[in-house]
Amino acid sequence: MLLDGNKAVVFDMDGTIFDSEKLVLDCWEKVGEKHGIAGIREVFIKCIGTNKVRTKQIVLEAYGDSFAYDVFSQESSALFREVTEREGLPVKKGTHEILDFLRENHIPMGLASSTRLAIVTEELKQAGLYEYFRVVMGGDQLQNSKPAPDIYLMTCSKMGVAPSDAYAIEDSYNGIRSAYSAGMKPIMVPDLLPATDEMRSMSMAVLEDLIQVKEYFA
Repeated sequence: MLLDGNKAVVFDMDGTIFDSEKLVLDCWEKVGEKHGIAGIREVFIKCIGTNKVRTKQIVLEAYGDSFAYDVFSQESSALFREVTEREGLPVKKGTHEILDFLRENHIPMGLASSTRLAIVTEELKQAGLYEYFRVVMGGDQLQNSKPAPDIYLMTCSKMGVAPSDAYAIEDSYNGIRSAYSAGMKPIMVPDLLPATDEMRSMSMAVLEDLIQVKEYFA
């Protein structure tokens, strides 16, 4: 098995385990349309994989310091919660299969998300996925967001494994850059954006979904 000699697999959450980034983008665009804000998609794409602090910086860089970011963020979050409370948070294809496969083969799993830890924990528990992970990290637990390697280095440290002995499963450019900089073995499962030459050069593999990740390991 490909995992022989490797001691852990660490997952990103949004866009990797949950099909949430498309929904967040839809909420951003609806709020942007309401307030007449142009270019929302292009700005959102730059924010994928980063934490709340870096997201605010990116938005203000795009629209200026006078932009009412807090109002925009609150309205977008409220719309997101309204949809997920009504319909649930969609789980990506192959999530249960890959998590069960790793657990059956006694491979420890971690989760390193740029989303705030309280939200990460709540969403994983609602989906019945929290107990799969030995370590769960949120973006508010450290200062430097992806693409900095900090969150992956901290997750591996808490799991007691060397980054070089761990795979990272990511969908975003910033996430792949973060895992690669940490010295891990990144696998990209693209979500909103296709793999670029840069992403392919940093990744052990670029795969279509988590079913293919399971097959890759097996």
